[in-house]
Amino acid sequence: MSESSKTITWSDPRPSAAVALELSGIDFLKRMIAGELAPPPMAKLLGFDLVEVSEGDAVFEIIPDDSLYNPIGVVHGGVALTLLDSAAGCAIQSTLPAGLAYTSLETKVNFLRAVTSDSGLLRAHGWATKPGKRAAFAEADLRGADGTLYATASSTCLVFPVG
Repeated sequence: MSESSKTITWSDPRPSAAVALELSGIDFLKRMIAGELAPPPMAKLLGFDLVEVSEGDAVFEIIPDDSLYNPIGVVHGGVALTLLDSAAGCAIQSTLPAGLAYTSLETKVNFLRAVTSDSGLLRAHGWATKPGKRAAFAEADLRGADGTLYATASSTCLVFPVG
């Protein structure tokens, strides 16, 4: 049995979370993409990045590796779920003014094909289908660089005031 290793480094998420309370969702996400705010530790752990955001739209990218495998020899479905939930949630976040936040209430995923370390670059694209001030709805898909569809999702988010 051969072993591999992976070193993960991350920044304290609390300073970025504090800034999030003062900015609109889209401004917060754009500052994260620009490197002005640290990404969440979970994104560093799994190896994905927020690469695009516009109002009601968010895109994450990942190149999966063997460290994400489950016991049956493919990338764990929870990785795809996490990417889709993140893309859908950030699509909703990009519609929110300062003083409002969101959390996922429900995310439903349809897995269409297995992800492996040979899948290459994957993009999780999320888009708001109905932004709201109390509840918001989004959809997302996970595709390979060649357009191959790996999974789809729909998400319901609770929107609430903060501060």
